[in-house]
Amino acid sequence: MRFMVIVKADKNSEAGMLPDKKILTEMGKFNEELAKAGVMLAGEGLHPSSKGARVRFSKGKRTVIDGPFTEAKELIAGFWLWQVNSKEEAIEWLKRAPFDETELEIRQVFEAEDFGAEFTPELRDQEERVRAKIASKR
Repeated sequence: MRFMVIVKADKNSEAGMLPDKKILTEMGKFNEELAKAGVMLAGEGLHPSSKGARVRFSKGKRTVIDGPFTEAKELIAGFWLWQVNSKEEAIEWLKRAPFDETELEIRQVFEAEDFGAEFTPELRDQEERVRAKIASKR
């Protein structure tokens, strides 16, 4: 099972404040543990929403909205992608993360088998080609 761990933004991350050496060191150690255990597939921090944009789709129209966006608690400051055996295992790993004052969210990633019969063999083949193309770029 794959899970995305979503690190919520706060006023500091939205202000573009970078973590200090202590936090970077602690996070580096935690990421090394995750990688050594074969849990971490990816993980990155994100620039503040002031450097981002949203694209709204409505009735065939695309509208671009430049950041910053309000409500920092609803924004994402970073993420991990983990491979674990259960949501409970993801939660146990997350409890070990070096955070003090924040809230993180864990969401399971859909797998091909989750889509049932609607995900036809042709669509599965297409998905596999896309994943192979992505993997070849790494």
